[in-house]
Amino acid sequence: MRRRYRKQEDSEINITPMLDVVFIMLIFFIVTTSFVKESGIDIYRPSAKTSEKKNQASIMIAINSAGEIWMDRKKVDIRFVRANVERLRAENPEGSVVIQADKGSVTDLLVQVMDQVRLAGVKKISVAATKAQ
Repeated sequence: MRRRYRKQEDSEINITPMLDVVFIMLIFFIVTTSFVKESGIDIYRPSAKTSEKKNQASIMIAINSAGEIWMDRKKVDIRFVRANVERLRAENPEGSVVIQADKGSVTDLLVQVMDQVRLAGVKKISVAATKAQ
């Protein structure tokens, strides 16, 4: 008796359509995600009865009680606030700026930071506060 051996075809799973779908989903999530630049430190914000929640802040600037300015998780000198805001604004031109000033911070420094942000061309500036009870 003679046995016949059939030539077996290589059966492979074609994963190209699956990779296409995963790649399209990745692009979708990247495009629809908004990235928020955190300031990098914890701030004890003052309270206000008229405070409102702001959802669309893309640039966060923090001023602590020691008079340090923090942007994008880095300590920044007042002279470089404008340049950093311009750089971050180039990434997201429609974004606004939120300044988080500590309860114990100096008002003069807050005004200087606001002035630098306005010189960078930002029209929407908010000062962060917590909702008073």
